[in-house]
This record gives sequence, structure tokens and C-alpha cells, in this order.
Amino acid sequence: MTEDRADGGTNPGLADLFSYPFMSALTERRTRRIPRGFSVHSEGSLDYVSHNEPAPLSKLEEAVLITSITGITGLTTHDGPLIKADGGPELATPFLNIVARTGSSADNAQATYFFMINDDGISLLKHPTGKRALELLTELPPKWSDWTEADWLASAAEVTTPISDRRLEFPREWPYYLGWNAQASNRPGTTLFLPMVDCTWQYINALLILASEPDGRRSMFIDDWSTFKPRTPYEWVAKIGGELGISPKIPYHPIGGLKWLREGFVTADNVAPVGFGDALRTDYEPFFYLQNLMLLGQAMGLGAWIHGSVFPPYIYEDNPSKGWHGLGFRMDPAKGARRWPPVPASQPNPVGIDGVLEGLCPPYVASMDEAVDRVIEEKYRNAAGFSYANDEVWSRVFRDKADAKTYVEKGTRYGPRQVQYTKDACNYIYDTYGRFPAHVDAFYTPGMWLQFSHLELEYYDRYFDPAQYTRQAAHDALWHP
Repeated sequence: MTEDRADGGTNPGLADLFSYPFMSALTERRTRRIPRGFSVHSEGSLDYVSHNEPAPLSKLEEAVLITSITGITGLTTHDGPLIKADGGPELATPFLNIVARTGSSADNAQATYFFMINDDGISLLKHPTGKRALELLTELPPKWSDWTEADWLASAAEVTTPISDRRLEFPREWPYYLGWNAQASNRPGTTLFLPMVDCTWQYINALLILASEPDGRRSMFIDDWSTFKPRTPYEWVAKIGGELGISPKIPYHPIGGLKWLREGFVTADNVAPVGFGDALRTDYEPFFYLQNLMLLGQAMGLGAWIHGSVFPPYIYEDNPSKGWHGLGFRMDPAKGARRWPPVPASQPNPVGIDGVLEGLCPPYVASMDEAVDRVIEEKYRNAAGFSYANDEVWSRVFRDKADAKTYVEKGTRYGPRQVQYTKDACNYIYDTYGRFPAHVDAFYTPGMWLQFSHLELEYYDRYFDPAQYTRQAAHDALWHP
């Protein structure tokens, strides 16, 4: 790495970071909770009073952590088949993004954002997308091991948007904090990373993918929460359903209407309950990033502690009268037609932060038709950024540019019937429940966050085997010489 520190040297922590074995990070990773400056109140032998001041992470340390969850690592390998085993066309255009990051993602939706909470306040970490993401691939050295301190700081600044100059604050009691989290979590000197998943884009994309299965196998979307409104009369099933081969004992509520069943576009033998789908697997993504952060924290010699955050729905909101200083989301009131819809459809929906982070749903789009159209536009027509219309992007992925052109030209797109069926489903959800999605919040948090700190080493020296924190004991000499 090049030298760029004021004293003419390179931070030895960076150099050491790239020499630390991955297997050591796996086997030596532990939860270490106690930050510098924190006193431990305990019955018996673990009592401890700190005489240190809190020691916040440096901007460089935070930049390395930020980049690990927002940075671009290149382009994904789009290596799926174009033809099914039976010779029929395969949907070969499922991805929402082509840039690669450190965490796996369903259909490369890259739906996870993070909020960073530290002594400076609350910031949104919003990873680059589209054209800007592609530009960054050439603006910085391709290998992180070649980055200077200035590169790390620039990478972090690129994605950081301050939204408050105050640390997140809530009463230190249940139902905001659980157990001893109320004592040690979100304390001065600590830096927390809270994942937030935009479920709107991938929810629509996943419905489009389901609608693209072959005739005779295509699932019929049904509303499995149908028991919370008057059932369709059994006479309907006996009269019309009998003609279509539907058992009169099953109170189907086909989403999008019977026309799709009559036309043979969907089959009653293969139903897809939208409630059972929940977040359509988009909610798995943040856990990959949390694990990456834990391993990186170990490699850097920081204290790292993943635990229950201030719980939803409180963390979304600001409410000074209750002592809440949260993230400032717009909470769209529940307004569904059903009297007793299950949670979360009965609750306000966190749809975004105006002008900063907005879901693909009303009020940020005029209708759910527009929301589906925007997914199609981004995937197939936006040649300026990532899409299946950007030949230049695909030429970077394949060895032979001719192969790239063939893949993009022959990769199956969503057909007009698939698009309309998805629009019907999305409109049904919004019209019925007054929100989108209905079965998961537009912005979902798993209720976990990860806290980093410089450890109160005197506490660990007093009570614990030094073999439990050798990396942390060496941290200051490497990162703060």
C-alpha cells in the first residue's frame, strides 16, 4: 500500500488486516461486549468500575467496516442456463443488479441498507447502484489490498448520508431494550450497524419470476389470509370451480381474478399463498453482511457484539413525548379494507425516509402499476446503468464479447401476460390491505444490530484468560501507534 499518512507511514493496522488468516477469523471470533469507559454492575466477582473515557472508533476504522458492507467487489458471474432441460426457454434475466458486493443476495437484489449510529449521530449507508456503481469500479484500485487510507475514507464518504446529529435514543427498558442490552448497548464510544431491507423491489421481481414458469405449472397466487374477510360462497366454487376442476371443499381466492384460471395461464393444482411467501426470501440478505462484519471485527481486533436492537416498530419513529429518537421513517397508516388483518398488515408501514430512502410503493409511486413498470424499466431499458440492455456491462463479464451479446439478446424477458399478472397481484395486495407489501413491512429490519468498540482491556485482563482476546489486546499498537 502506498504511504499517505501525515508522518510518512502507512497505518500498520491496514497492512496487518490483509495478512490475518481467514480461518483464524472464523475460529477466534467471539462476542465481546464491554466498551472502553463502561462500568460493569454485577452480583459477585465481575463488578468493575472503569476509569477510562469512551474511545470512539477512528474514521479509518469505520471506513473499513462501512466499505465491507457497501463496497463493490466487481461484477457478478451471470452463469445460468438459457434453455431448460426439456428444451423450453429458461428465464435467464432474474437479476436486479450486476455489480457484486461482499454479501449474497436473492436475485442480486442488493436490498440491504445499513444505518450507522455513533457519537456523531445517525447516518444512512446507501450502497452505490446503476451508473455510479459502474463508475466506481474504475475510480479506485480493483484490489482493496492496494487501497490507501484516503481510498478507504473516500469509499465510506461516497455512501454515507447523515440523517441526525444525535445518537439514537430510547428509554433503557423493555419493550425498547431486552435484558442487559439496556445497560451496554448503544453507549458513548460505540459504533452500531443496523440493517434495513427494502422489500419492495425484490417482492415485485420475485412475483415476475414466479409468473414466468411454464404453462401448466405456473402457480396461482392466492390470498391465504382470506379467512379474515367474508369467504367466497361455496356456491361459486361448486358452479364455476367445478368447470375448472377445483374442489368445492377448498375456498380458493385467486388473486387477479378467475380470468387467469379460465385462460389456463395459472393452474389450481399449484397454488402460491402470498402470505406464506412473507418477504420472498429478501430478508435473508442482511445476515450475510452481519456475519461478514463479525469476522472483519475480529480481524481488526475490535470488540464486536451482535444483539437485539431497539425493537421495531419503535426504532422507525421519532416521538419526543415518549423519549424516542429513531430513524425518522414515514409511517403509512394501516388502511386496509379488512376488519382484522393479521400483523403486520394491521400496523403502519415504514415506507421510507422522504428524499433519502424510498420504497417502491405509494406514496413514492402513483400506483402499483407504476411500481411494476419501474422494475421492468430498470431491468430491460435503462442502458445507462445496470440492465439487460447494457451491452458494455456484459462485455466485462464474458471472455468473448460475442458470448455476452448472445446472452443478453437471447435471455428470456418477462412477457406481457407475466407483467399484467404481476400487476394484478400487486394491485390486489394494495387495494385489499392498503399497503404494499402486506405480509412484510416495506422496509424490514430483523431487529438485530452489531456494535463495535475498543474494549475495556483492564476489565478483560482482570477476569478473563488472555487467550480469549489476543487480537483485541494487539489492536491499539497496530491501529493507533
